[in-house]
Amino acid sequence: MSQMAFLFPGQGSQTVGMGKDFYEYSSQAKEIFVRSDEILGFSISKICFEGPEEKLKLTEITQPALLIVSFIAYTLLGIEPQIAAGHSLGEYSALVAAGSLSFKDALLLVHKRGKYMQEAVSVGEGAMAAVLGAGYKDVEKIISKIEEGVVEIANWNSQEQIVIAGHKQAVIEALELIKPPKSVLLPVSAPFHCKLMKEAEERLSYDLKQVEFKDLRFPIVTNVDAKIIHSGQEAKDALKRQVSHPVLWYKSMEKLKSRKIDLFIELGSGKILSGLTKRIGRGWSLSFTVLNVENSDTFKKAREFLSGVL
Repeated sequence: MSQMAFLFPGQGSQTVGMGKDFYEYSSQAKEIFVRSDEILGFSISKICFEGPEEKLKLTEITQPALLIVSFIAYTLLGIEPQIAAGHSLGEYSALVAAGSLSFKDALLLVHKRGKYMQEAVSVGEGAMAAVLGAGYKDVEKIISKIEEGVVEIANWNSQEQIVIAGHKQAVIEALELIKPPKSVLLPVSAPFHCKLMKEAEERLSYDLKQVEFKDLRFPIVTNVDAKIIHSGQEAKDALKRQVSHPVLWYKSMEKLKSRKIDLFIELGSGKILSGLTKRIGRGWSLSFTVLNVENSDTFKKAREFLSGVL
């Protein structure tokens, strides 16, 4: 029997039209969208299906939108994994799937989380950049030399894909010093997962305290520590610290490798985590399969595959 891990995507995976196929395919998916509109007090379904893209990219819209589509994919699949992980806001999706957070609580939390993160730094003051082809230690050493402004590692996505974040000028200076084979300034509205998000972290901390976190039905690997957790209190603490700390995705995937996971299923919009998994796992001795579920077609293919291995 396969050892299975679910992966839940984060910001950057959104696209206009996300979830519409699910909505038309499944009455269950339609109900989840209708319920989400009621919980949030506006038609997030319309924004997901029709855009405009500029509105869908707003952090306070993007985060609940991704959570909704991931929750639908998980609900339709109708099975539980041995373990799960979510990239940044995807950790909320993982906790909903694991029964630690209610869908309603998670939806309201990520909507506020997006708002707080957006408001923590004035537009144009911060920046994020993907550094491709340079290792973690090299990037860490070079950015420590920046004397003015904040620049920190925000995501450790793979062996050679690091994202840095901070004050815009400090990020640009860091790229000039790193001189990576390739770098890209990311089209984001704020510098996430660095200490400039400390104010957002404190604001979210209050909201997290008001919400019940149950112990998990299956464990997840946290972003902030790449640690396997089982309890609701551990989950709440990790979500608080995650806001201003880097996403240790590469280390999280190595943790899943140690559990001899041979089937990874990405649940939600896009295939970013599927691609990262394949790149990270190139050197692994254990062979594995990667699937994604983002619409009715990929759902059917996943169900067909699973019928042969479960």
